[in-house]
Amino acid sequence: MKIYKISFLALLIFYSFSCQSKNKAQNKVISEIQASTQDLQKYETAYFASGCFWCVEAIYESVKGVKEAVSGYSGGTEKNPTYEEVGRGLTSHTEAVKVYYDPKVISFKKLVTVYYGSHNPTTVDGQAPDFGKQYRSVAFYKNDIEKKIIEDYIAQIEKEKKYDTPIATQVVKFDVFYDAEDYHQDFKKKHPTHSYIKNVSFPRLNRFKKKFPELLKNDAH
Repeated sequence: MKIYKISFLALLIFYSFSCQSKNKAQNKVISEIQASTQDLQKYETAYFASGCFWCVEAIYESVKGVKEAVSGYSGGTEKNPTYEEVGRGLTSHTEAVKVYYDPKVISFKKLVTVYYGSHNPTTVDGQAPDFGKQYRSVAFYKNDIEKKIIEDYIAQIEKEKKYDTPIATQVVKFDVFYDAEDYHQDFKKKHPTHSYIKNVSFPRLNRFKKKFPELLKNDAH
């Protein structure tokens, strides 16, 4: 009987400490998430779509003044879209990226420069090797000032005749952005040996870096 009481007491103590440890761990995670959210609230946001969001996210995260880039879905009407739905073209959304940036370091106009300098804006509904309305080129604006910056940049490109075909980018008033599933965030960093990352994302990122070395963070060279 004594052995039983001792064993039961040991289990009770273990369970108590286990729960405390679990609660502490959960509280730490919650605190970190809250701190991260509060930190990002200090930044301005911009939204862009130009093909696979793994590629676009990696490009913007290499740019000075950008704190964070989040992969997600925007430009459509369906609520809470999933990757399977968007990827199969079952929604009106496109893969997009939410960019948190410091306007004291980089302007919205410069972000637009990054946008047009990192993809082919004349391709209708896609960026090779991904095609479909879910990969279309969309520059979102939140106000008239941003809209004018985007439209002026398009006019400049067309005046300079940089492309033989018309600009296909849709200029759209921003409405709502849905974060993509967790496994899509920082995909290039987490999966550098993934075949798509090696054959598509890295080459696209490297072309951008070669074109705009002055915009890169020190650790992105």
